[in-house]
Amino acid sequence: MDDIHYLEYKILLRAERFFDPHQFEVYWKKITHIASDLGVGVVTNRDAFKRHVREVLFYDTPDYQLYRNAFILRRRTFYTDGWPDPAHELTFKFRHQDLATAAAIDVTPHLSGKAEIKFKEELLPLRTGLGGMRSLFSHNCVLLTPGLVLDEGLDRVVGVFPALSQVCAIHQPVSLVNNLAVEEVEVNVGHFDFGHGMEAKATIAVWRDRKTETSLVGEFAFQAKFDRYDELHKKSKHRAEHFFIELQNQAPEWVQLGTTKTALVYGFGRTETVGQE
Repeated sequence: MDDIHYLEYKILLRAERFFDPHQFEVYWKKITHIASDLGVGVVTNRDAFKRHVREVLFYDTPDYQLYRNAFILRRRTFYTDGWPDPAHELTFKFRHQDLATAAAIDVTPHLSGKAEIKFKEELLPLRTGLGGMRSLFSHNCVLLTPGLVLDEGLDRVVGVFPALSQVCAIHQPVSLVNNLAVEEVEVNVGHFDFGHGMEAKATIAVWRDRKTETSLVGEFAFQAKFDRYDELHKKSKHRAEHFFIELQNQAPEWVQLGTTKTALVYGFGRTETVGQE
C-alpha cells in the first residue's frame, strides 16, 4: 500500500497551443529533438497520433469537502468511434506533498470487484517559474464499472471509501463539480529510455469543456513503473529529471504554470503562463 511504484512527470500546456489536431505532432517533434540532444532514448509509437476520447467528471460536495481535504473523486468514460463504452473507470485518490501523510491514507474500497491500488510520486514544475520541480504523492484506487451512484449523497461514497469518514460531514449531497463535463483527447505518443532499465510511457492530452468545446488546458506526461523505488539507478533518475527540466526551458511557450488540471475544473489556482510569444 505505501510503496511507490510509479514516477509520473507532468507538464501542463497552454490551451491555446491546441488550435488543431496537428499540434500534437508539433509538440511531440519538439520533445523528441530535446530528448535526442540529451541522450535520452525515444521511440514513437506506430499509431502515435490516434486520438482517444474520454469524458471526465469530478464529483464533490457543495463546499468541496473532498478537494479541500486533498481527495479527488473522478469518473472517466471511454468512447469508441464516437460511442461510450459500457465500462467506465472510477478513480478515488488522495494527494499530498508529504510522503508519510499520503502513504498513511488507506484508499482500499469496501466494494466487491477488482480494485487497482497505485501509489505514485508526481513530479510537476514549480508554480512560479520554469526550470524547477516539485513533488506530490498520490495514493490512488481505480475501479472498473463499479455500481456506485455518485450523486446519491456523500454517505454512499463514504460507505465505499471509509477514508473519507474522518474528514467529511457524511450527510451531504454530492454533485458534478461546477456542472462541468470535460472532454479529454489523448494520444499515446511513445516512450523514453533513460537507461539501466528505466523506461517511461509518454502521452499528450488536451482537456475541453464539452458544453462550449473550448480548450481548458493541455498536458504532457511520461510515467515509469518499477518494483522498488530504492532500486532505481541514480543516473537514470537524474537523466529523467534533467530531461523534465529542459522540456520547460527549451519550450517555454508551451508551458502553463501555477495550476493543475483538477484545480482548473474546480475554479481554483492561478492560470499563469510564461514564455509569451
